[in-house]
Amino acid sequence: MKHPNYSQAIKKFLFYAMAVIAIASAMTGLTFGQTPGGTVISNQASATYSDGTNSYSTVSNTVTVTVSNVSGLTITPDAGSNPTVVAGQTLVLYNFTVTNTGNFTDQVRFMASGASVRLNGPGTVSRAVIDVDNSSTINAGDTDIKTNGAAVVSANILQNGNIHVLVEVSVNAGATTGQTVQVVLGDAGGASPFDNQAADSSTNEVRTVSASSVNGLREAKGDISATVVDDALLKLSLTAPAGPVALGSDITYTWQLANTGARDVSGVTLNGLTQVYIIAPIPARTVLKAGQVFPAGTLYTTTALTTAPLSATWVSVAPPLNTVTRIAFPVGATLTAGASSAAINMIVTVNLGINASIPIDEIGDAFGKNTVLATITDQSGDATPNNGDGNADFNETYVAGAGHGVIQQTLLTQVGSVLLGPSGAPAAVGPTDNNDDYTNKSTNPGNIAPGNNTTASAQLVYVNTLQNNGNANDTYTLDAPTVPAGFTVEISTNGGTSYTDVSSGGSVSLAVAFGASANINVRVTVPVGKAVLTAFSTTVRATSTVTAAANNRTIDRSYTGFVQLTKSFTVANGTGVGGATDPVPGAVINYSIVYANISSSNGDANCVKLTASNLVITEDGLAAPNNWGTYTTNSPAPTDPGGTIVTVSATKYTDTVVSVAPGATGTFTFKRSIN
Repeated sequence: MKHPNYSQAIKKFLFYAMAVIAIASAMTGLTFGQTPGGTVISNQASATYSDGTNSYSTVSNTVTVTVSNVSGLTITPDAGSNPTVVAGQTLVLYNFTVTNTGNFTDQVRFMASGASVRLNGPGTVSRAVIDVDNSSTINAGDTDIKTNGAAVVSANILQNGNIHVLVEVSVNAGATTGQTVQVVLGDAGGASPFDNQAADSSTNEVRTVSASSVNGLREAKGDISATVVDDALLKLSLTAPAGPVALGSDITYTWQLANTGARDVSGVTLNGLTQVYIIAPIPARTVLKAGQVFPAGTLYTTTALTTAPLSATWVSVAPPLNTVTRIAFPVGATLTAGASSAAINMIVTVNLGINASIPIDEIGDAFGKNTVLATITDQSGDATPNNGDGNADFNETYVAGAGHGVIQQTLLTQVGSVLLGPSGAPAAVGPTDNNDDYTNKSTNPGNIAPGNNTTASAQLVYVNTLQNNGNANDTYTLDAPTVPAGFTVEISTNGGTSYTDVSSGGSVSLAVAFGASANINVRVTVPVGKAVLTAFSTTVRATSTVTAAANNRTIDRSYTGFVQLTKSFTVANGTGVGGATDPVPGAVINYSIVYANISSSNGDANCVKLTASNLVITEDGLAAPNNWGTYTTNSPAPTDPGGTIVTVSATKYTDTVVSVAPGATGTFTFKRSIN
């Protein structure tokens, strides 16, 4: 029966709990993320109680509440700014982020014929798209929202997820310094940040799509501006050998800077010196060569290349050359229109031990006032300067953050090398070298006595690891030069999804990047009729295609069982009847069972060996073909220094051995007196 005060106690407990929650909520303001729409919130109370002697527990009924859908939309930036532009510049990208701030998955609608995108100032919108692949560039797969004949609905946007809208602008050739080119996405009213407004079906809006929310459709607006500046054109040229050059050799880069624009370029100040600079990064995987003479006023930095060049820390005395990340070459306090600097040489030494399949890339910047400090689109020096066409100099792929840059590539000599070994240990060493390392596995032939053959086929799958030990990306040929008679060997390079038979001279290819490793699966089918307790070795080989003579081998060894039991006995006859070893009644039979792990144990620790765990040897004198339990009587207790023996009954013993290492042995003995 319930305690008399049970109901009152429960009421007090619930009141106290609600009070605690209310106080905590007031203190924290309940600052939590939105719970997704459709979430079912379930509540059941529980309690324990006592009648003074016994303890009890109980639960209430369960109540549920389903969270409603709430729409939300933001577009950023608001009053954002792009890097400055110049008159006549094309391919200028404005990047907007459209975010679903509701609590459920929704879509966004853009008006027909590009109405959601507007431009203010001296320019035109050439393209506007949803950046489907999030590449920050306009590609063939992006969704057009400028020339769309009908409204465009985006793909689903998860709660707190976003899409990007890219608007491409061409600046008018007649634009003047100080003018602003502004792009507006959406037309939500109100004050900044112009987000999450109730949609009013206006002409230029960007709005949500789902009508399932309790607060209706929402709209937002964002805007980005760029300022037109005067133009001075710096053309930076760079020459270097095309290669290939060997690892450890030198590369000489020659720099020259020209002002091909109509205005003079004035200098910027680095380390207290105002100059126009050529800033030359030390290419990755090289080091600056000692003993070079550079122009007076040359500066050095060890600041990481992830820092913008003008934000780096510069010094006039060269630090240790292996720490230098950039050099700043001064070419004068100004560079007048039409003038060029003297050519400047810089020599670097290519590192050893690098991926030779990746060219050495050298990228340089030119800095001075009145330059266009923006993403580089064109400084190629072609017939139409500053037209944004990206010709010749590859700069369209290089975002400098400031300045005008160039890129030069030098190919390297490639050398192939390979290691192949057990899973996770391609450099494993076997009894002699790293061509006879091994992975041991065993089939389970069942209760077949030594000296007999298996009665069924079996299949084993090995995992081997291949390491690209050369200095370049490589593709390797995988084959099996040694296959035991009657065996089938197959190799998979895709984790076992498919296999290729290499038993009879076949092969399969595997591409592995510089410095990388990859696993292969080797499936070995052991045919029926093979001797039990025997090892059969398959050799797997990997050969480089960069250097045909470079190969490495490993052994996948298959055992048909690997713990051998050898039973023997002696007879001690002390009865006086017959000879000293005659098995007469009263004589004692000494049984000995030698257990041995026959698998290989030599080779380094990374070879995969077979250890027998939890070995249980059973001697049952009444289980056929045994009958010694009927005709003998127990003598002194059985022994095994390496095991734990249990006398199950007068006619049955078990010997449990926790572990038997490769090549290890042990002996289980017991004595029986003949009845």
